[in-house]
Amino acid sequence: MTEQDVLTSPEPTHDFFPLAFELEPLVKSGHSSNRVDLMFFSDGYTRDERDKFFEDARRLAADISGNQTFYTVKPLLNFWAAFTPSAESGVGTGGKPNDTPFGLYRDGTELRAVWYAKPEIARAACFYFEDKCDYPILMGNDPLYGGLGGEFTVITPSLANGALVLRHELGHSIIDVGEEYDGGPDYFGVNAHHNLSEAIPWAHWFTNVSRSLPEHEDGLDPGVHVERSVMPMQAYPWTLLNTSTPWSVAFNSSGAYSRHLVRFSLSGLPEAGDLKVELDGEDLGWTPRADIGADRWHYDIHRDDALSAGEHKATFTLANDARQGTAQLCSVEVLEFGDEEEFASAPGYCGIFPTFSDVNETSYRPTNEDCLMRIVTTPNFCKVCLEDLWLKLLRRVDLIDDMRTSCVREGRDWTRRIELDLVPLGEFREEPVDVKENYSIIWTKDGKVSERFTNKKTVEVLDRDAVGLYTAHVQFLTEEVRVDKAGLLKSRREHRVMSSCDVLE
Repeated sequence: MTEQDVLTSPEPTHDFFPLAFELEPLVKSGHSSNRVDLMFFSDGYTRDERDKFFEDARRLAADISGNQTFYTVKPLLNFWAAFTPSAESGVGTGGKPNDTPFGLYRDGTELRAVWYAKPEIARAACFYFEDKCDYPILMGNDPLYGGLGGEFTVITPSLANGALVLRHELGHSIIDVGEEYDGGPDYFGVNAHHNLSEAIPWAHWFTNVSRSLPEHEDGLDPGVHVERSVMPMQAYPWTLLNTSTPWSVAFNSSGAYSRHLVRFSLSGLPEAGDLKVELDGEDLGWTPRADIGADRWHYDIHRDDALSAGEHKATFTLANDARQGTAQLCSVEVLEFGDEEEFASAPGYCGIFPTFSDVNETSYRPTNEDCLMRIVTTPNFCKVCLEDLWLKLLRRVDLIDDMRTSCVREGRDWTRRIELDLVPLGEFREEPVDVKENYSIIWTKDGKVSERFTNKKTVEVLDRDAVGLYTAHVQFLTEEVRVDKAGLLKSRREHRVMSSCDVLE
């Protein structure tokens, strides 16, 4: 395929199905028949905004695959952008889609989900591109936070949040995991556990397997320690703030924890003087992210002292009349933690951390705040999710792209050459990564190991000795995968040499 092609559908499947797409490869690592392909589709970009769409798609693809999140698995992925013009610019509001191919819209004023009205069109568009579209990404032309997971990953190109939302939603789509943040309804997949009497599925990633059990955890598997924390308050107000009546919430603390965190998200509040955030009348010193503008952002205020036993109150007071109608409190929660012996908060620590659902049921996750499935502003997956990302992708990708054979003549002698084309990982990467990894390649001829070809991609044998069955046994080794029960990091390919080269001449 050329650098950019215009593709036209000869038989539209729906009255509103786009008749033409302009396709551009963004990140190309290999042929789509042996890669996982992600495709950005345009929605709310008019013909005059065609360049903006491709610029937005290029920026987001480069962001998540450049030096974090998907950068170690990048050789398994292709990214594409497919443009088709919209009659109207932007994302619909108030539950009403604009005149666009996929009908993206917001329900109300909150910077939250962006929905689609035409799933059958999106489905047909993805099917149209066959193996170039494993995961469709519907990108709505809107500068502010918004997204959705599921059959279609929906995002906006928000400068602050576009890449963050894309990472998170692709975690749902590709790894097939639920949330890790508190207050959600769905906790499932490799990053969630519900019954501590059963084996912890990520135990092979534990930082400290010998950590002792408190008495009240007696009966659990040896080495299992649940990090001690509680969530005394959580709310999703999604409320527009006003200067006449502060928004506040009361909650109770047991007073039994040594540290606490006030976590909240806001939109429409670009200046520090716009809002006062208080806990029990004490100003918490909130300041907005620089250059956030009207977009949504998440804020954490960690406090290394205990809440006293009894009632407490969190208050949000709008201080700028000009922000009324746009300033919004999206979410707020308070978490309490034990000291470092009871709750390991250090980055990189893998253990058992409680997560509290929207009905205050407890499940467990692998790390405190190391995963973008918990903290959307975190740029990476935790080790547990990253391991499963590899495994999910390698269900679709064979480590061996191809096996090629040829005969090479030097003077009067023939040499039989067998070559492997491998997915460029380990020592064959074009762009090095700061991860220990390598290929192991073992060659056998008629079932016997040929040691002189170990870890070589090419076998060259004198023609007179060449007849036989050659098998390449390939294994990819990476510190990002510790358990591979299905053997997905292994591949083998065979070729039988049945005659000499001069017979083929």
